[in-house]
This record gives sequence, C-alpha cells and structure tokens, in this order.
Amino acid sequence: MSRTESERTFAALPPARGRGFARTWWGQAWLKALEDTALDGEQLKRGRKQAREGAVGAVCVRPGRVTAVVRDRDRTPYRSDVLLREFTDAEWDRLLEVVADRSGHIAALLDRDMPPQLAEDAAAVGVELLPGIGDLEPECGCEAWDHCPHTAALCYQLARLLDEDPYVLLLMRGRGERELLDELQVRSAARAARHLPRTAEDAAPPAPEGVPAREAFAAPGPPPLPAPPPAVAAPGRPPALAGGTDPAEGLDVAALEFLAAEAAVRAQRLLAEALAPGHATAPVPAALTVWQDTVRLTAAGPPAPIAARLATGCGRDRADLARAVRAWEHGGAAALAVLEEEWTPDVEALARARAQLAAAWEGDERAPRLRATANRWTVVGADLQVRYGQDGRWWPYRRERGRWWPSGPAGHDPAAALAMPGSDG
Repeated sequence: MSRTESERTFAALPPARGRGFARTWWGQAWLKALEDTALDGEQLKRGRKQAREGAVGAVCVRPGRVTAVVRDRDRTPYRSDVLLREFTDAEWDRLLEVVADRSGHIAALLDRDMPPQLAEDAAAVGVELLPGIGDLEPECGCEAWDHCPHTAALCYQLARLLDEDPYVLLLMRGRGERELLDELQVRSAARAARHLPRTAEDAAPPAPEGVPAREAFAAPGPPPLPAPPPAVAAPGRPPALAGGTDPAEGLDVAALEFLAAEAAVRAQRLLAEALAPGHATAPVPAALTVWQDTVRLTAAGPPAPIAARLATGCGRDRADLARAVRAWEHGGAAALAVLEEEWTPDVEALARARAQLAAAWEGDERAPRLRATANRWTVVGADLQVRYGQDGRWWPYRRERGRWWPSGPAGHDPAAALAMPGSDG
C-alpha cells in the first residue's frame, strides 16, 4: 500500500471464496448502502461473484472517490469509480469536537476501530458517518447508468478494506489519517488547557447580555419563540450521592446513581433524535415491556450488586438474561425479538429468504447443508445457525453450552452472517 496525505492505494486483494465480505458493523453498513441503492439485484450478484474471483485490481482511495480497474469474465478491463460526498468544513468541525470530547473515541480510532457509539454521537450533531440509500454514486467505463457488476464488485472489495481500517471511510469523507490525528491532538490539548486553574481575574463571569424591560414591553406583539435547544454532544454527569441504603426509606443510593446516569444517556439520545431531520414524520417507537426494559438496563452495565438485583427480579434464569443482553447489544429490541420469537415466513417472505440463500454461495463455492425450521436455518453438522428476521435481515447464532446464542449484528447476506466469528461467546 502506498500513501500520501490525500490518497491511498491498496494492492489487489486475493479471491474471497468461502468468506463474507464484511465482518465489522461499519463494513456491513457500507454494503447495506450499496444493496439498498442498486436497482438491479442481478447486477449485484454478478459483481459479488467477480469480487470473490479476484477481478478487482488495485484500489485507489481519495476524498470523495474510490477507483479500481475491474475485469470482466472475458478479461476486458473497465475503470470503475464509486463517489461519496465529502464532509463540509462545518461537518468536520462538529465531528472532530465529538471525537475529541471522549477519550474512548480517540483510543478506538487509534486501534482502527469505530465503535457504534461514535457513529451515534456524530449523528447527534448532524454528521452521518456511514453512507445511506443513494449515497454511493457509480461511474464506470461500461457506461451503465446504475450500479453495474464492475462498481458493485468494487464496493464489495472496499468492504474488506474498511474492515481492516475505518480511516479508508474517513479519507473518502475528505480527511487523511495524519491530518485527523494532528487535529485531534490540537483539540485535546485545548480542552486540557481550559481545565487548568484560572486567575481571579480570569474567573470573573462575563456580564450577562439582555434587553431592558421597558424595551421588551414596548415591542409590538409577542416576542418570537426561542430557537430549539442545541444538540448535546454527550450526556451530563449525574450528581454523586453520599451514603448507603436507608433501611427506613428503602433507598439504594448506588441504584439511584446508576438510573440517573442511564437516564442522562437516554435523554441525550432522545434530544438528538428530536433534532434530526424527518423526526416529525418518524413513527413513534413502541413502549418497552418490563422484560425489555430489564434487558436494556442490564445491557447498560450496572454495578454487580444492581445487576444481581435485576437478574433476581426479572423472573428468568441468569442464562436467559445473559442471552437476552447479548442480543440487545447486537440490535436492541429487534434482536431480542429474533432471539425469543419463532415465526413461520409467509410464501412471499420464504421465497425472498430462499433466493438470498441461493445467491449467497456462487461459482465453485460449496454451500453448507442447511436444515430449516420456521425462520431458522441450521448448518448440518456444525454449531452455526442463521435466523431470518421479519425485516428481511439475517441474524447469526452459535450453539454454546447446549443453547443458541446471538453471535453478531444482522446483515443482508446470510453467508456473511454464517462466516461471522463468534468472538463474543
């Protein structure tokens, strides 16, 4: 791989037979944007096959564009490009503030990781890190107007690169790795300086600004409504409560502090959703059941005594709660429903599921033997299973200690779901 400040070139990758194209959640999000955007599923199928066979040459990544030469089955070469909108300077400023605000985000990027919380925090300030429907714009020498097999193959290959290094995505958005890290260092140093002790003169608060009362009352008509509150980059810290459990009042201080901190996190996210475009027309999410809320609270990582109280009060055994928490961490209420609800797809849904399974293993790839029960397909002779969700996504499962456990987030490719490593088991 060669590298400059604004361009990186990756050597051609070997064929990808027998494995999924994306293991990380951000690589899967990239492929979802492709699959949701392309109008012709047959073109995607051909592109996936070409990528598996190693038809994509060296990949050049630069701001707003990724380029490679892709060869057809007859070896005819085509220059293929996929375009992605660069962030504006204002968007980069908001994103860098979000990253600099949390040391965990910086540490993750240094480890070439992109935690989901980073993407959520960025979205809260109006910056969508991952592409969505229509964001991946194709250009190809074959002159197709939509995603053709060549641009699709390039997208599938790029997902493998993204798995290894999320800076590839950030470069497409407009900033190189060195530039980003330098800017984060400057901002982190500035934040540290703001917390240094100040002199008495510096500590004097600025004079408040306002309007004299007589001017306010003399103005015609009511005053304009205030602007909506600004987005909050991170939840605030709840107060620390001294003392222990009061036997007379039944007050558990540690539990109260945990609930206050968790409420702050939820409030910050709810505000971000309320300020997001399209919120007024978005459907109202269903209220959580007592069981779902117990799982959500346990997944938030309470101290051990509080987790034990939740486990005792939920009416389920600890293994059930542990499996439910793992499902919640992979996909919230939707993942919990897939864990607990077995359903039989109707004729149309079953046809879609079977078509995706048939397309998942192509060419000389050997598809595993699958045994179907309702919405669950189990690999014969292996402790692997994929479950088909009512939203059309596939959820990976692995058998551990005699029970089926969720092993990763959902995706649209059943082969990638089966290939997902069970690292959390």
